[in-house]
Amino acid sequence: MNIIIIAITVIVSIMAFYNSALFERLKFSPYSIKNRKESWRFGSYALVHAGWLHLFINMFVLYSFGDIVERAFRMVHGPKGLLYYLLFYIGGVIFSVLFDFGKYKNNVYYSAVGASGAVSAVVFSSILIFPRGSIYLFPIPFSIPSWLFGLLYLAYMIYMQKHGRDNVGHSAHFWGAVFGMVMTIILIPGVLHNFVLQMGF
Repeated sequence: MNIIIIAITVIVSIMAFYNSALFERLKFSPYSIKNRKESWRFGSYALVHAGWLHLFINMFVLYSFGDIVERAFRMVHGPKGLLYYLLFYIGGVIFSVLFDFGKYKNNVYYSAVGASGAVSAVVFSSILIFPRGSIYLFPIPFSIPSWLFGLLYLAYMIYMQKHGRDNVGHSAHFWGAVFGMVMTIILIPGVLHNFVLQMGF
């Protein structure tokens, strides 16, 4: 399921790179949702990205962490785990922009794109599930603990929320992280206790 999500996102994002009308149609626009009833934008914005680097980072992180979450859901819920993972991802997409919708629904100029909110949900879900994991980031010659990467990832996005001048909804990272942790605790009984044991608290 994780690979399917990545494939669809990459295909649609590349199409939108070369089709500005498609990009405009799919991006997150609170004003359009409220005043034009274009509610599909709550989800479609995650399929388009601000550029190649934005797309690569999101899909690389999703590829690196998504399999852990998907396998955990399958272990706990059996075949339904695939559906749960899909709904978890979609829930992260939607929930992560609810704050920005309320804040910018009367701002005709505000828009955002990217799967970062849902990716953040996946990252922090995987950290709860397997906090002792690690990730390699080129060109760093050593692995970074997953929990440290998650904190650095979130800190960077909070910084970009305040200082960024791009078309990325950076506040979605924070709310995506919150969604990911809360839903993981709900969907995987005992995950919080296991997290505490693995971290040695």
